[in-house]
Amino acid sequence: MEFTQVFEPLALDSLHDFALSRKEDGWRYVQTLAVNKDDGVDLVYSFMKNGALVNSVISDVPRDAEVPSISDAFLAAFVFENEIHDLFGVRITDIAIDFEGNFYRVSEEYPMTIISPEQLAAREKAAKIAAAKAAKERAAANAAEASAEAAAEAEKPSEDEEARKAAELEAKLAAMDPEKAAKVRAAMEARAKKGGE
Repeated sequence: MEFTQVFEPLALDSLHDFALSRKEDGWRYVQTLAVNKDDGVDLVYSFMKNGALVNSVISDVPRDAEVPSISDAFLAAFVFENEIHDLFGVRITDIAIDFEGNFYRVSEEYPMTIISPEQLAAREKAAKIAAAKAAKERAAANAAEASAEAAAEAEKPSEDEEARKAAELEAKLAAMDPEKAAKVRAAMEARAKKGGE
């Protein structure tokens, strides 16, 4: 008998029915393997029959997803399912023998997750910095566009000089830091009120 091994995709919502059909067709359950990813895990369910090892892969399972247990079809799966829950934080429902998070005694919750709390905090900080930088670049682009429009208007003979000056001022304010621009606007409004009194 020749040994063969293949990997094939499997949808999460098909898992339980798939396991039941494997059982009915005489396949032997081998293991369930969890592979860490940045945003979740891949789950690999391995079954063997007549020298063929088939690895069915459920890709990119979010950590908050519910994964149905296959321990009603293959009782031995309860060991792997409890382990994956305790070490990777995957929520597996209806495990035949559920240790409810006490299969392993570990010093930290979900020790096999790929991202430590420090790494997660650093990633979130980097994402905020990138978002702020992108917002600043958009503001600069908008300011440049406003300046270009103001310059084009300045080249045309204008009947309303005050409107042109207001547009230039708005372009300058748009190029400023939003907080500073708000302070300048508030000061200008206060000065205008004083002048009107």
